[in-house]
Amino acid sequence: MQAVTLLGSTGSIGVSTLNVLAQHPEKYSVYALTANRSVDSMFEQCQQFSPSIAVMLDDTSAEQLSQKLRAAGSETEVLSGDKALVDVAESDKADYVMAAIVGAAGLLPTLAAARAGKHILLANKEALVMSGGLFMKEVEANGATLLPVDSEHNAIWQCLPVGNQQQHHFEGKGVRRIILTASGGPFRDYNLADLENVTPEQAVAHPNWSMGKKISVDSATMMNKGLEVIEAHWLFGLAAEQIEVLLHRQSIIHSMVDYVDGSVLAQMGNPDMRTPIANALAWPNRIDSGVAPLDLATVGRLDFSVADHHHFPCLALAYQALEAGGTSTAILNAANEIAVEAFLNKHIRFTQIAKVIEKVLAEITANKGDTLEQVLADDLQARELALDIIA
Repeated sequence: MQAVTLLGSTGSIGVSTLNVLAQHPEKYSVYALTANRSVDSMFEQCQQFSPSIAVMLDDTSAEQLSQKLRAAGSETEVLSGDKALVDVAESDKADYVMAAIVGAAGLLPTLAAARAGKHILLANKEALVMSGGLFMKEVEANGATLLPVDSEHNAIWQCLPVGNQQQHHFEGKGVRRIILTASGGPFRDYNLADLENVTPEQAVAHPNWSMGKKISVDSATMMNKGLEVIEAHWLFGLAAEQIEVLLHRQSIIHSMVDYVDGSVLAQMGNPDMRTPIANALAWPNRIDSGVAPLDLATVGRLDFSVADHHHFPCLALAYQALEAGGTSTAILNAANEIAVEAFLNKHIRFTQIAKVIEKVLAEITANKGDTLEQVLADDLQARELALDIIA
């Protein structure tokens, strides 16, 4: 029986993870669940899974949850705040930590899990985008196991030669490049002029995947894929020029590995996050995820096209930040979070998201990012500058 701490349990990844866990009660128990303000959803999850601890980032929400659980006779302890997130992430009572908090808020608890040597299921891109070098050093130094949950990185993981080392287990085994597939989002067929007037409601309506609002907008701008390129660099130790992005509208092939002998290995499956979640949970074994078997005859065809950086400027900016190095990727991420929030609140147009990020990258001088304090300082500076630009 493995005990699981789920950071971000009420989001789409969290809900999918609990769905997989519920199918295997003989294998997994839930030690802790965490969320921001979703009191009702967290209450229902606590009732079903009876975690020892529930953490709400927001103090008022924690008090409301505590009252509801007490009234229901639950024995789950409710905690609140950033420190509580870190505490449950590093607790010796949990074996696995699912890092599914969206955005920079997930960095510190995920880093704490690495320092505690946990089996980490990584769905939070920002831990690597903001502090990839620091994070991977902690994973290696503390003997943590880091398994990617993003469907693309999990696909790459499954297609690479198996080995013991996290980043370089395929060195000398003929890997030429990796190819990350992308649906292209809801605006992949739009003319550039038409993008000026797209609405938040259109942007969050992803054609293939069920995701939260922020990630859906990132998919529409292709910043989500740009962040995945940065994440792949740190996960697999590859240079930017060895990581390619290919548009694949059906989202059936989740990513590929190209070998020097001409072989290309692809991982395929229906677009359902329960597949990579189950794979990371059970690795090196496999368990039923609850996902329907892939029927290629029904799919009928698989289409591919080039990911045009002119059409998707956010993807180009992500490559630019990765090649610049240091805290450039943390600056990129921070500016993007502010710009996406402004777009969702209808303060800027869709096409202005990339312009805000580009301006922030141009105006802030990146540091080496050797310390967490430096990373967080540049993150804060980027957020403040992005807000000023938007204003």
